[in-house]
Amino acid sequence: MRGRDAAAMTHLALPRRAAAVLVFGTLAACNRPPPPFVALPADPNNPFADLARQGILHTAYAFADPQRLAGRPAEAAQAISEAEFLAIDLSTNQRWTEMLPLVQIAFLQARPEWRGALGIAPEAEPQTVIDAMTRVRMGVGAGDEAAAAAALAPPLVTPGGAPSFARLSALPPLPQTAWAAIRAQNELWRIQRQGSRDRWP
Repeated sequence: MRGRDAAAMTHLALPRRAAAVLVFGTLAACNRPPPPFVALPADPNNPFADLARQGILHTAYAFADPQRLAGRPAEAAQAISEAEFLAIDLSTNQRWTEMLPLVQIAFLQARPEWRGALGIAPEAEPQTVIDAMTRVRMGVGAGDEAAAAAALAPPLVTPGGAPSFARLSALPPLPQTAWAAIRAQNELWRIQRQGSRDRWP
């Protein structure tokens, strides 16, 4: 009897342990800090534009070949801001749950690469970087290179100012970033094709 009683107690303990693990896992998820807030500036030419989709397509194009951004600091700033946005959005937004997990976090894993190339502080908040890159674009668009350079100021960017602005105009190859961008684009196309097949069997 004792053997059967012990076996029965063990059998009952297993579901309880599983339930305890589930409860603790749920509590851990609840205690996890929320993801950083990120938002791209609205497109003045198309206020209803899908900025995430545009960001995926633009970064895939821009980072594929360093020459595409050479001497174009405004477009480089746009690509950097989109990459910062996608690093958070793809890994936290429920919209992208159909993406392969490896692709969802690819921009997050590549972030040290583009930040290191431009001298952006590793601990910088993504939205702070996005806002700075937006000011760079506005300065270039207004023909005010000094204002654009001033947007790249320490401690956010080192050394900051004109040297960092020059670096933005001549980014080195960013292979991890390019890989993240093209894989995100491929996943975007795959999800869209799958959606089309689901709608039209």
